[in-house]
Amino acid sequence: MRILLVEDDMLLGDAVTSYLRRKGFAITRESTLAAAKHALLHAEWDAVLLDLRLPDGDGLSLMPSVAATAPETSVIILTARDQVSDRIAGLEAGADDYLVKPFDPDELVARLRAVERRRQVSSPPSLQLGDVCIDLLGMNVTRAGVPVTLTAKEWMLLRIMATRRHRVVRKEVLFDGLYTHGEEVESNTLEVFIYNLRRKLGTDCIETVRGAGYRLKRGELG
Repeated sequence: MRILLVEDDMLLGDAVTSYLRRKGFAITRESTLAAAKHALLHAEWDAVLLDLRLPDGDGLSLMPSVAATAPETSVIILTARDQVSDRIAGLEAGADDYLVKPFDPDELVARLRAVERRRQVSSPPSLQLGDVCIDLLGMNVTRAGVPVTLTAKEWMLLRIMATRRHRVVRKEVLFDGLYTHGEEVESNTLEVFIYNLRRKLGTDCIETVRGAGYRLKRGELG
């Protein structure tokens, strides 16, 4: 699950980022509205954790950008504003949840897991591509009935494409999905993973769309 944290408090931001990474989430932190808007345009996110008091404006002003560029992304507001009127304003602006600071990090994890479950329910549990079956809920792949062994990053890459079904997925989105912010990687790493997936699943399983990215070939939803 890929999370964008928009929080300008350095200590809190570092603590939340570190804790969620230990829980298995891929998380990137930005500290301004401008940086968050840029991140929304150049990557795909499962959830946004949004502070309301940011250096360059009110966090609620980000909601139209989320609706326009990432309508499937869930937003959880993290704020010290604890008035009922603030909660109502946040939810009416389009947020999916509202958590008042200070909060228990385990409660935040529970709410993110709830988001994850909702997304899984709305996604097909499996995708059949010829003799290849991708089980998104069971997190396994078979080819002609034989289990296919994938590395963690190969599975993550395949899952990103599978959950977007037959849409073209930009290289930047796939690359960002593989690595956390600041992790050093070689420029051809994505192509190596694509090569390995094709070797394991079949050369025609993943299509290259020149100048755009990659997509899985058309298949049947389970």
